[in-house]
Amino acid sequence: MGQFGTEFCDHIAIVRYENDAWQAPEIVPLAPLPMHPAAHVFHYASTCFEGFKAYRWDDGKAYIYRLPDHIARMQNSAASLRLPVPDADILTGMVMDLVGRHIDDIPLPPSSLYLRPTLIGTLENIGAAASPSTEATLFVLASPVGDYFAGGSTALKLLIEEQHARSTEQLGSTKTGGNYAAALGPTLEAKAKYGVDQVLFCPNDDVQETGASNFLLISDDEIVTKPLDSTILHGMTRDSVLKLAADMGYKINERKFTVAELLDYVKTYEAALSGTAACLSPVGALVHRGQEISVRDGKAGPNTEKLRKALQDIQHGLAPDTYGWLTEVP
Repeated sequence: MGQFGTEFCDHIAIVRYENDAWQAPEIVPLAPLPMHPAAHVFHYASTCFEGFKAYRWDDGKAYIYRLPDHIARMQNSAASLRLPVPDADILTGMVMDLVGRHIDDIPLPPSSLYLRPTLIGTLENIGAAASPSTEATLFVLASPVGDYFAGGSTALKLLIEEQHARSTEQLGSTKTGGNYAAALGPTLEAKAKYGVDQVLFCPNDDVQETGASNFLLISDDEIVTKPLDSTILHGMTRDSVLKLAADMGYKINERKFTVAELLDYVKTYEAALSGTAACLSPVGALVHRGQEISVRDGKAGPNTEKLRKALQDIQHGLAPDTYGWLTEVP
């Protein structure tokens, strides 16, 4: 299996929004999309997406993780960009039909089928900089992916960025490509200068998140993380981990904290990034104003590993889904 996100199933689900209505969705062979050069998405970045996984258990059945929640988040993203909001039933049917067609292509756990619904504005108008796209295309890609931690979970190194934000205040919670593009330059510069893996954005002394993941501090009995607002992504893995942790006896402390507090926390707390691809990724070091600071002993911590396993056991069918997070594919 190739690099994460580079292999695809041979069909996609697709539907178009035209004449103020969603048309009939289709499952079609994977192929380039015909697009007019004046399409709104090319000029004014009218696009959003989701990312989640389907798992195939030993009984041969497929289960999609938190499908309704991801669809609801995509609807919120579309509304924030003033794109036609996907119909929940239509998008649910597209995902279910596509996964059902490719059940045999889903690798067994810990591998999975990564699903990428994408919405793009297709109005042919290069003069519409201050107007929404009234036409759109919604499609779903399916990509078999391997275990993110094949070979072991290596602790990451993060640069603490105190000047710049990952996104704009109003679009931080929108899952749009522009946010990832905005974080790319600072991340590449930090990798080249400091040898880090990611940048932890902390504008105005507010510890937020990295370019693609929420950030958590974890002790034996507490999790500290920034509360949800419009500046950060409302991550499903973050939400899942917090719910699981609360039921496992951890105190959940959602509050703003400063860089100085962060540097004090990591003397005794574990740090981790949460996201769909890697679930929980341990953080072993921080770089602050040119100085490298170890997070505890610099290794993946036991609480991070315990919480990651608890979540993945549900996803892989090794523990009961008492939260109703899994949707079975008929």
